[in-house]
Amino acid sequence: MSYAQVKRNIWSNSVSNYLRTVIGMVVGLLTFRMLYQGLSKEQFGFWSLLWSVFGYGILLDFGFGFAAQKRVAELTVKQEWDKLSRVLSTILFFYTGVAAFIGTVVLLGSAHIVVWFGVSPEHTEEFRRILVVFFVGIGLAFPMGIFPEILRGQQRIRLANNLISAAMVLRLILIACAVWLHWSFMTVMGIALFFALAPDFLAAFLALQQMPEVRLRPRLFSLDLMRETMQFSIFAYLGTATNIVLGKSDQLVLGTTLSVGAVAVYQAGAKIAEVFSQFTKQVQDTLSPAAAHLHAAGDRTALRDLLVNSLRWSVLLATPLYLLCAFYLEELLRLLTGDRLVAQETYQVGQVLLAWFYTTILTHSVSKRIFMMCGHERRLMWLGLAEAAANLVLSIAFVLVFRSVVAVAIGSLLPTLYFGWVHLWPWMAADVELGGWHLFKRTVLPSWTSCLPMIVVLGLLKLVVLAPGGSTLAAMFIEATLAGVVALVGVWRVALEPGERASLTRKFAGKIPLLRRQPA
Repeated sequence: MSYAQVKRNIWSNSVSNYLRTVIGMVVGLLTFRMLYQGLSKEQFGFWSLLWSVFGYGILLDFGFGFAAQKRVAELTVKQEWDKLSRVLSTILFFYTGVAAFIGTVVLLGSAHIVVWFGVSPEHTEEFRRILVVFFVGIGLAFPMGIFPEILRGQQRIRLANNLISAAMVLRLILIACAVWLHWSFMTVMGIALFFALAPDFLAAFLALQQMPEVRLRPRLFSLDLMRETMQFSIFAYLGTATNIVLGKSDQLVLGTTLSVGAVAVYQAGAKIAEVFSQFTKQVQDTLSPAAAHLHAAGDRTALRDLLVNSLRWSVLLATPLYLLCAFYLEELLRLLTGDRLVAQETYQVGQVLLAWFYTTILTHSVSKRIFMMCGHERRLMWLGLAEAAANLVLSIAFVLVFRSVVAVAIGSLLPTLYFGWVHLWPWMAADVELGGWHLFKRTVLPSWTSCLPMIVVLGLLKLVVLAPGGSTLAAMFIEATLAGVVALVGVWRVALEPGERASLTRKFAGKIPLLRRQPA
């Protein structure tokens, strides 16, 4: 696969990431509302509890999912099909063993677990059966989850996303039918589990179809390959764990030092920043298999180009959205919470966390994904552990001294700024053979310069009232649209290179009839 093909895959995969994200948010919101109204409070609470357990299943991944991506990308380039068969068989049947162990424990202890969850006596047996069915489904999902990772390693992320998106839509339709027709709680859970598993089984068929030489057999399980794979996966796993610490430790610190009410103040401010982060990291999520492929091919020039251009485009996409979120944070918080007045502390937390996530786009997101696939996992692990420790220590120290929710958010921002600009940025600059300032001029400065007119417009719009019927939310959408158009013009004229403008013009002209050149 040539570098030009790799770049095309990155763009198509990024677009599909955005589509999957939007579909997931809409489906999640509608499903939440339907089940909240259609189930009893106890059923809905049990449903939420079980699926939250499913979310923590990532901690049992041990980094092998990420390792599968890397090894598929590398060994496919080298066409080492026998070794790839042994690597994937080892991971698959290790997962199968872990799933069987967990399933057995839950099956034997299901009655005690239901009581521990505080289920009422009249629902104990029904919920016990649902618990068993749920963990049987999770047991299947755990080893089968390797196959979407294989598709990602094959740089077929778009296909994996399409399977997941289709399953989400079908799940929504059937759950809506189940709620409307008053089907049983067990049936609703069965529908959800089926559509959680279906994309994995389809991914298995499609992934293996692309690699007919690969065989998955229990006899190919290898302890030696397990140890070899763990030399990478353990670092990837610790990186995931440190990300969880970075993302979730603030709530724990607030809950143990101040109060649960302080967590609510923090969470409201954090939600907008989390959505911003989710929307701006879709390009970066496609980089890992591409970097592994180029690293295995030994194409250092392409890797340097991938890092520089991925960083430039990530900043280009994130900067206008960051400015809109920062300027209209108060209105967004009102829309999110339904409150007419937003607490000043919630607003400040939101601004700090927006800045936190934005700086990770500049320094962390691209560099870590590429370096992880190029043999630097050990160094990244130590940097990640140091950043997580600094985050935790500063957050605790600040909240004890200042007794403030905002102080905890600042305790998260400062380590990210330090490790990003003092460690990761010089590392990126050295890797691409540029000075730190030259890398900044190449990747960040064009985006900042192109957004200056947008900042001026946003400032002026704050002096004008554009609120049809007195609606501040309507005014926000109108003003954001105007500012967005200005941002697009600025990006087109300043940030994009001539070749990129020509390429985009050709692509849009081919898809929009009115832009096609008419024959003379």
